[in-house]
Amino acid sequence: MKKNIQVAEKSKIWFAISLILITISVGSLFINGLNFGIDFIGGTIVTIELNTPFETSDAKALIEEYDSSADVTYAGEAKTQVIISTKKDLSTEERQALFSKFQEKYNLEDTDLLSIDTVSPSIGAEMANSAMIAAVVAVLLMLVYITFRFEFMFGLAAVIALVHDLIIVLGVYSIFQIQVNSPLIAAMLTILGYSINDTIVVFDRIRENRPKFGKYDYANLVDTSVSQTLRRSINTSFTTLLAIGALYAFGVPAVQDFALPLMVGIVSGTYSSIFIASALWCKIKEFQASKSAAVKS
Repeated sequence: MKKNIQVAEKSKIWFAISLILITISVGSLFINGLNFGIDFIGGTIVTIELNTPFETSDAKALIEEYDSSADVTYAGEAKTQVIISTKKDLSTEERQALFSKFQEKYNLEDTDLLSIDTVSPSIGAEMANSAMIAAVVAVLLMLVYITFRFEFMFGLAAVIALVHDLIIVLGVYSIFQIQVNSPLIAAMLTILGYSINDTIVVFDRIRENRPKFGKYDYANLVDTSVSQTLRRSINTSFTTLLAIGALYAFGVPAVQDFALPLMVGIVSGTYSSIFIASALWCKIKEFQASKSAAVKS
């Protein structure tokens, strides 16, 4: 007989691992904070047509005087356009002086200055608030759906697992000071959907197997159900990671900004679906059973 993976029995180990990761993530968020990009704190975006392929290091050297931490990316089919994103609100004189440097180096015409856009901090604040509201609404709707389809305790365990995933993703961004821009919002909402889907697969198998086990044999029920869905969860996550990894390795910076949190979220979501959500549900049900037994006695 095939031995089941011991999810419920060794739940203290899985909870301890998650607690350590969450503690590190939350600690970093308090100490280092997040490296908010121009989408959130405002700044200036300058787009210039250089009419020739270029190295980002050369472009960065030209803007060093104005903002040494500015982001430089490619644009255009032939990658001849440079997009400069700085968190500083450049004055009219600074913008003209910056473009003059590129004119001199690349022999440009005035028409090669394609655009200069100013991003207001208020827009970033509005975007952050909208993202927060969207995430909260999504989580609450998932809780209602899972409660309706399964039971409230399934929904509670799933929501806690989702919060676990989001904190770890934000922790990675805080620890490595990866710039936070609008692609992270889309990635976060995608992670919510992916993680809850994997969790529901496990919960659905638990519900199917429930009549086969004793009324209070939650540990064996969870271990058996997780073992039966383990291969599916790992294979699905692995193939998804391969696709997203290819996007990160070969994609443009904008695509990489979206792919990176997705990869972290998928790994965390797979772990939480297998080891956290189901084990947490098991412990909640065992606690309820013991409390009920104590009242009856």
